[in-house]
Amino acid sequence: MVDRPYLEFERPLVELEKKISDMKDFSVGESIELDGEIASLEKKLARLRKDIYSRLTRWQRVQLSRHPKRPYTLDYIKMITTDFVELHGDRCFADDQAMIGGFARIDDQPVLVIGQQKGRDTKQKLARNFGMAHPEGYRKALRLFKLAEKFEIPIVVLIDTPGAYPGIGAEERGQAEAIAHNIREMARLRVPIVVVIIGEGASGGALGIGVGDVVMMLEYAWYSVISPEGCAAILWRDAAKAPEAAEALKVTSDDLIKLKVVDKVISEPEGGAHRDPTATAQLVKKEILAALKELQTKPVEQLLRDRLAKYRSIGEFEER
Repeated sequence: MVDRPYLEFERPLVELEKKISDMKDFSVGESIELDGEIASLEKKLARLRKDIYSRLTRWQRVQLSRHPKRPYTLDYIKMITTDFVELHGDRCFADDQAMIGGFARIDDQPVLVIGQQKGRDTKQKLARNFGMAHPEGYRKALRLFKLAEKFEIPIVVLIDTPGAYPGIGAEERGQAEAIAHNIREMARLRVPIVVVIIGEGASGGALGIGVGDVVMMLEYAWYSVISPEGCAAILWRDAAKAPEAAEALKVTSDDLIKLKVVDKVISEPEGGAHRDPTATAQLVKKEILAALKELQTKPVEQLLRDRLAKYRSIGEFEER
């Protein structure tokens, strides 16, 4: 049909796009005037696109967050920063390529950028472990967080992971301890922290670098204590029940802004970030800079008090 990958619910759009493309090629090749017919189909395509993306289910939004063409952490670093210098290793065991980080500038603002990185092709996916960090990845992140604190440089975190790696080796090297240690230490860091969930935000794998003063997420990202497939496997012993699990978990940006788990939702181009990565990156950059500007006006002790209060308030409820 077309070269670019697409999701099943996008099939009607892809078929219409292909038809428009074929008509344009035919019009040029045969020197036939088809502008009216093409314009009519393009209007139909715009209406159809708006209709489809305005009524996505939670599971469809999860699928969109996993689109193979969606921008990853390194893509955003290239598009919104300059002078990026990647730092490696946890100084204990190894360098985890699923977790990347280093110092950079966003305009004139020096920052430390940390995030999970997935791969594009099979070789990259294996090298990056599909964006699932080992304990040494979280320990590397903490080492860099401490460096940023030492030099009084704010931290920007980009989250995109299906979860921390659950393998035996990772557990033997203290996966749970590494994540818990990061959560505690991030709560104490004496520099501003801005977190943006750019794709998947699953479980402790996300939270291990996800404690921040401001937590934002892209419109079609998701964030939850567990993946829909994992939840379905536990509750129904059937991963095929993932769509039902996604509905129950309330994983979408619309859900999480209402629950006050995230502070802001960053809009994406119609159809998702992969439709216009550059525009998406500029929106992310704008929101990061705005958040940092506000956070840097706060005294350090106020910053820490507000951060602690923010997380203590999540999950509050009243009994009647």
